[in-house]
Amino acid sequence: MAGQLVHFEVQAEDADRASAFYKAVFGWDFADVGMAGMDYRMTRTGESQGGGLYQSDDRSGHLIVYFDTDDIDDSIEKVRGNGGEADEKQPIPGVGWFAGAKDSEGNAFSLFQSDESAAPPGLAVRRSFSRSPRASRGRSRSR
Repeated sequence: MAGQLVHFEVQAEDADRASAFYKAVFGWDFADVGMAGMDYRMTRTGESQGGGLYQSDDRSGHLIVYFDTDDIDDSIEKVRGNGGEADEKQPIPGVGWFAGAKDSEGNAFSLFQSDESAAPPGLAVRRSFSRSPRASRGRSRSR
């Protein structure tokens, strides 16, 4: 459903400590998704919602939220045409597309469109990830 919050990401100084925090507070279990070169962990918070957690030295101090869209190109243009800012879309191979954005007031968010055929330019995807953005990035990711 367009506009539904489908994924969030937690940028952590210490991924184990952050994982333990969210387990204690909300009962969330984060599991490593096996993303090459990155300790990226995901949890499910609802039927079509989830989140990711990863270590980052460049933390914003805020969760990254992803809103679902049926047409990411159209949504990027709508953001830009209504006083916001939007990056170009980026692929999450085998999962979909995401784009970082800001609303008319400067509040950061991300867009996500599910598309299992998404691949980096010039590369074919041979393996499909789960249906969450960021490897899924959780159905669900931005930076």
